[in-house]
Amino acid sequence: MTIKFAIITCSDTRTLETDEAGQKLEELIAAEGWECIRRVVEADERPFIAGALLDACDHTDADVVLTCGGSGSGLSLRDVTPEATRDVADREVPGIAEAMRVHSLAITPFAMLSRAICAQRGRTLIINLPGSTKAATENWEGIVAALPHAVKMMAGEGHDVQGDLSKKLAAAAARGELG
Repeated sequence: MTIKFAIITCSDTRTLETDEAGQKLEELIAAEGWECIRRVVEADERPFIAGALLDACDHTDADVVLTCGGSGSGLSLRDVTPEATRDVADREVPGIAEAMRVHSLAITPFAMLSRAICAQRGRTLIINLPGSTKAATENWEGIVAALPHAVKMMAGEGHDVQGDLSKKLAAAAARGELG
C-alpha cells in the first residue's frame, strides 16, 4: 500500500533548506516505500498553519499530513500547532498522540510536556510531531506501524478481523508453525 504524505514544518526560523526535521521525515517516509507529495515551511502563526493544513488536506491527495514543530515541547506561547489543527479537524484521534508520548517517555521525561494532537479531516490524518529531528524521529518510530491500517480505515475499506485472522492462520500453517 502506497501512502501519500504532506509535511508542514511550522517555524519562523527555518526554510526548506534548513528544515532538518522535515528532511528526515521525508527520508523516513521514503524508507517505508511511501511518498511525500508536498513539503512546506509555514510561519508559526495559527491562521497560517490552519490554512496550510486545509490546503494539504483538501487540495492534495495526501493520506497523512505531518506537522513538524510548534507542538513538541508545547509550552512556548508560539506553540500553536495543536490549536491550528483543532481549528480544521473533523475529529481527534487521541490514541496516536498518546502512543507518541508513551514511546517518547521511555526516552525522556520531557515527553510529558508535549501538547501534540492527531486528528482526522475527511479522509486525511493529521499528526503533530515535534520540531527537533531527534524527537520527530522518535515519535515517528512510535506510530509508523499503525499508519497503513489507519489510512485503510479512513479510505472506507473497513477491517475484516476474521478474514485477517484466517489469512494469518493459513500463512502460519503453510510455514508449518501450527501443530
